Amino acid sequence: METADVVIIGGGVIGTSIAYRLAANRKVMLIEKGEIGAQTSGACDKAIFLQSKKPGFPIKLAKASRMVYENLEEELGMNIEFQKNGGMIVIENESHLDFMKQFVKQQNKAGIHVKLVNQKEALAFQPCLSTTIAGATYSPEDAEVNPLLLTQAFAKAVKRKGVIIRRHTEVTDIVIENGKVVAVQTAKGKIATELVINAAGPFAPKIAEMVGIGLPIMPRRGVILISEKVKPMIHGNILCSQYIATKHLSHQTDDTSYGVGLSLGQTESGNLLIGGNREFKGYDKSVEPEVLSAIARHARRIAPSLDFIRIIRTMVGFRPFTNDGLPIISEAPHVKGFIIAAGHEGDGIALAPITGLLVASLVDRDLRYKEFLDQLKLDRFRAYNVSPN
Repeated sequence: METADVVIIGGGVIGTSIAYRLAANRKVMLIEKGEIGAQTSGACDKAIFLQSKKPGFPIKLAKASRMVYENLEEELGMNIEFQKNGGMIVIENESHLDFMKQFVKQQNKAGIHVKLVNQKEALAFQPCLSTTIAGATYSPEDAEVNPLLLTQAFAKAVKRKGVIIRRHTEVTDIVIENGKVVAVQTAKGKIATELVINAAGPFAPKIAEMVGIGLPIMPRRGVILISEKVKPMIHGNILCSQYIATKHLSHQTDDTSYGVGLSLGQTESGNLLIGGNREFKGYDKSVEPEVLSAIARHARRIAPSLDFIRIIRTMVGFRPFTNDGLPIISEAPHVKGFIIAAGHEGDGIALAPITGLLVASLVDRDLRYKEFLDQLKLDRFRAYNVSPN
């Protein structure tokens, strides 16, 4: 039987970020059922949006993570294509103006530098946009990063620190004795450990079930269209006001089917990332053609310059949804040695750096991030009926 001080389940950007922070004085093992970064972290856009976050604690958490990004490339010793190009939220029509004016006021009050710009100013910054838009918001605090490179950079850094990575290894059970974690059972053998970090993203509930916990995280399917390589045409990242309304309100302001709301960015290699949608379809990855068409139509309406650009493939991923839009970062009650770090939904890339630090603080009983940890406790959620394994 192998042994480890810590076993981290999930090799995406959250799991690798946590491994990086825990590796200094421990034997850490990272278990991934597929390839590193091949699930949710490999099927998302590159935006680190601050202005889109809800006021209060979500903004505080995002700003703390954004600060870590400032020096992360140097710290990891690898290019992760971190760029501070700002972000824009397009106001497609006049009916969204009042909502977005209030949005700007509340974001400024919450400490985010964001301003309302008119149609002419928006088009000067993003010429790809339609001349029919009502305006936009712009924030210089928004940034972008390559999620694939970010996950690989964390993975390479943890290997240098001695972390053992087990790819293509499925966890089949977690052994509990007297209310404590004692081992992780995988399809390839058992690992003795007293500490397990559940960083399995949308699959975190399946891992939690192994210790008798009903975890309130649901997979929310999202699709991104990927274009052929084209000359630079997007500056920073673009969202639309429909996306923000869906995120901030309990209802949508339009009858937009399939939860469609524009997200648009461009990789350094020239590919456009065109999203997206939000649907609860379980773990079904088979997307209906109508969904792809709806995403494309919505994007073309806001950015007509996309009309003659070819789509070469799509990405489908599951975002780990929670009802209040915040991740769960906490040790599970009644199960000593089982920590949950999941439920980031579409904010996994933005919050990955701070999540690693929060989990390390939780493990080491470090009070530095106590304010954040207190607000992310599992006991604010509805169900954790524990039954002994």
